[in-house]
Amino acid sequence: MSHDLHESLRDNVRILGDSLGRTIADDLGQSFVDKIETIRAHAKRGRQGDSLQQRELIEYLRQLPERDLLPVTRAFNQFLNLANIAEQHYRARFRRVEDYKPGTQPVLGELLSRAQQAGNSPRKLVETLASMRVELVLTAHPTEVIRRTLIQKYDAIDECLTAIESSEDYPERGTRAQGRLEELISQAWHTDEIRHERPTPVDEAKWGFAVIENSLWQAVPDFHRDLDNLLLDTAGERLPLDAAPIRYASWMGGDRDGNPNVTARVTREVLLLGRWMAADLYLRDIEQLKTELSMWKANSALKAEVGEGTEPYRELLKRLLNKMEATRDWAKAELDGRNYDGGPIIETRDQLYSPLLACYRSLCDVGLDTIANGALLDTLRRVAVFGVTLTKLDLRQEASRHAQVMEELTSVLGLGHYQEWSEAQRQEFLLGELESRRPLIPRRWECSAESREVLDTFKVIAQEHAEALGTYIISMAAEPSDVLTVALLMKEVGGQVTLPIAPLFETLNDLDHAGDVIDQLLTLPGYRALAKDRQEVMIGYSDSSKDAGQLAAAWAQYRAQESLVDVCNKHGVDLTLFHGRGGTVGRGGGPAHAAILSQPPGSVNGSLRVTEQGEMIRFKFGQPDIALRSMEIYACAVLEATLLPPPAPEPHWREEMDQLAKVAHAAYVGVVREDPDFVPYFRSVTPEGALGRLPLGSRPTKRRQDGGVETLRAIPWIFAWTQIRLMLPAWLGSGEAFSRRLEQPGGREVLQEMRSQWPFFGTYLDMLEMLLAKADVAIAAYYEHRLVDEPSLKALGKKLRTRFECLENVVLDILQQEKLLENTPLIRQAIDVRNPYIDPLHGLQAELLQRNRDADGAISADLSRALMVTMAGIAAGLRNTG
Repeated sequence: MSHDLHESLRDNVRILGDSLGRTIADDLGQSFVDKIETIRAHAKRGRQGDSLQQRELIEYLRQLPERDLLPVTRAFNQFLNLANIAEQHYRARFRRVEDYKPGTQPVLGELLSRAQQAGNSPRKLVETLASMRVELVLTAHPTEVIRRTLIQKYDAIDECLTAIESSEDYPERGTRAQGRLEELISQAWHTDEIRHERPTPVDEAKWGFAVIENSLWQAVPDFHRDLDNLLLDTAGERLPLDAAPIRYASWMGGDRDGNPNVTARVTREVLLLGRWMAADLYLRDIEQLKTELSMWKANSALKAEVGEGTEPYRELLKRLLNKMEATRDWAKAELDGRNYDGGPIIETRDQLYSPLLACYRSLCDVGLDTIANGALLDTLRRVAVFGVTLTKLDLRQEASRHAQVMEELTSVLGLGHYQEWSEAQRQEFLLGELESRRPLIPRRWECSAESREVLDTFKVIAQEHAEALGTYIISMAAEPSDVLTVALLMKEVGGQVTLPIAPLFETLNDLDHAGDVIDQLLTLPGYRALAKDRQEVMIGYSDSSKDAGQLAAAWAQYRAQESLVDVCNKHGVDLTLFHGRGGTVGRGGGPAHAAILSQPPGSVNGSLRVTEQGEMIRFKFGQPDIALRSMEIYACAVLEATLLPPPAPEPHWREEMDQLAKVAHAAYVGVVREDPDFVPYFRSVTPEGALGRLPLGSRPTKRRQDGGVETLRAIPWIFAWTQIRLMLPAWLGSGEAFSRRLEQPGGREVLQEMRSQWPFFGTYLDMLEMLLAKADVAIAAYYEHRLVDEPSLKALGKKLRTRFECLENVVLDILQQEKLLENTPLIRQAIDVRNPYIDPLHGLQAELLQRNRDADGAISADLSRALMVTMAGIAAGLRNTG
């Protein structure tokens, strides 16, 4: 990376920081800005190893008057958000910024050349891209801490940076942009950064739709246009018009697993909102096309469709416009609970696609290809990707909720107690009912409210076109009967719509048995007929890591995928794997390209589904240029994994991983499950107790309000450890596994061999290295010093930090490096730049947590808000926190 590119990033950080300083000085006076600068200077020198400065920083923070605590936390939080804007801007501007490590940046043109050199014909490349099905599933897990109103201001700030950079020959433009920048930063400073109420699931869905409207609506046709141009150069043809290698689905408003706020009524409302917004966006497109397509030359098919006229395209588009306006009116009436009494509406993708295709073919037939391949092609591409619903809405529910319905039903019908039956009895009953023509559920059945809600969800499915809905996911699935139950409820209540059903295997035990469960399922003739030779399976990253530790979970996920590939190949069934990844390494996060190429060979065969969660949606898709790059990365990775799959692991590597995972799992469980001091330590040293008050998402932080760590959702579990910089869930156990192997003959050599030759292991180590660099045991020790009194808890904390330091040394030994991230300077620089701004937030957070505990949770509103701002600021500074 050239020197001036890094200078560009530094310049923008300085421009934004200076502007923020002026804004704060205008509001609170220069003396307050001087306090901020004093804090930053202490933190910066403390980071350079000056222990006196570290102590002075803490002492200075503790001496701050109470009235200063909130504005100080806000100042550092705001700077970290501005630093993120500068870095995002930099990544969008310079395509080859190393997101991961030098030499691994995927570029589609280069990949197409490599694929041809490996013997793939141009036709094969086009066919593979045309049949590719990558679905990015937008989810609203509670990690996005920034309010939507601020996100809009941050996007506008990004535009100002672009204007300033391009104003060299027009200094007056730069002056105007700088003025607008000052205004926006002032607006952001004077806006409350913390929501006062939790978003509802409908609010989350609106946020997801806004990402499509503000970014993806432009990025999707741009992506296809770039892809077309590449294919014209390399293969001499365009991507087929209806091809959509990358599509979007959503869980927002459909994910009811552990979220009582997602009801059938909410799901219906979100589906209608999607229809309304799609109609509104297409209206703008069609209006533009009606203005532009003023040509009179047309083929006979179009003339026959619209009759004789001087402007046939406009005539057809005018009719389409009327239907689209009616569609928007219908959706609005449904949302308002009114009867719709207007004209015919557009209900399916084809009703929108066909008239546009008629215009396209006509223009091509009469020699106007240049016009056909302009704005009209962009709209056709949007229809191929977004349909008339913007996204496909997935539905997710826990297996136990479906079993509860069956228990109540078999009891009321006098058939026995479903939950007491063996798995074989359940399968026999469910398969019989799937083949039966009589209804199973009594018409006036008065079941429990919980079961009624499950049945109402299936009624929503029955009322929808199948193309509005994605997959029905069953969390905590463990047996074939879990899938058969959903199939039966869909048949009984879901009408003609039959959605793909994906069991989600999450725990270590469930992952180990995933292949057996799918094998049993596909052996059942009754299910095989329903599945239509396709099977989707979801792999859970979050709960498996919480359950088993990161290393053991990663290996279990890999083995589960191998097993599923083998089983589906044996049965002649197309498998789509759905990866439930989060933003953090502890939840399967990390660069998408590396993650996909580290999957088992054959597991990415042209199809892939993956969740994009929380704040990662904004980082990857929040702006058109970034979204365009993210889609290219996904297309590259899936194309490469399909045409140039990684080699299968050597048998002795598998044996190594078996042993490493076994040792790591035992070490992890020995602490998290078996040490009686662990849960009290976790509750004492992290802000987990206060986290529930931060209005991040619509889901509760716990599945149940009683119980220990096992009841916590994976997201707050990891979020809490990230806040104190110990990052424990992502590394605990790995140190013991690697240390033991290094002590044995040939250990270092085999680990280095696996690192260089096996993408799965190499990626695991790279993610571990990045995570260790973001962690900071000195900060974790300060939280403990301030918040933990019990000697036994302090002893545990010391042991954990010792384990961390041991792991860091071991990883550096394997990587043959002097320090972490020495081969990824941009990531190292990003962490170093942020640390002096995050450190004061850690100091303030520990202080505020102690005050909150001393006051038994009754601190003032300003201090409570300051505590929440520290959480938001630390999350912003560390970025991938959820």
